[in-house]
Amino acid sequence: MADTEAMRRVALDFIRAMSTNDTALADACLAPEAIAVARGFGKFAGTRRRDVMVGTIDAFARILPTGLRLTPRTVTAEGDRVVVECEGDATTCDGKAYANQYVFIFTFAGGLIARVDEYFCHVLANEVLWPLVEAEGERLAAG
Repeated sequence: MADTEAMRRVALDFIRAMSTNDTALADACLAPEAIAVARGFGKFAGTRRRDVMVGTIDAFARILPTGLRLTPRTVTAEGDRVVVECEGDATTCDGKAYANQYVFIFTFAGGLIARVDEYFCHVLANEVLWPLVEAEGERLAAG
């Protein structure tokens, strides 16, 4: 039987890592073969491997210097899953507000996060974050 309280703590640690751009904490929460699946039909939709998940948090430190500042509203743990509903209250590197709403479904294996299914408003993410992500990619490519 899964220890739902321990999984709940790990899920909330991962939320805190995303909230504060803490890559070390995020890394400690993830199983070796972890993936994230951003559900929906926006530019951020798709499946990401563990290294990309941690790398994204690192890149977001520059794009969202305030962190996502996620506030959990509900947390439900059952079986091998934890569901966290939260709201963000971030400010981008160019001073724009970014206050998205999220639902994260964490699936656990061996006490660590093996999969994260993410639901959020892609329209807002595409409008506010995507131009900054593209600029960050260009900056990294330029060396």
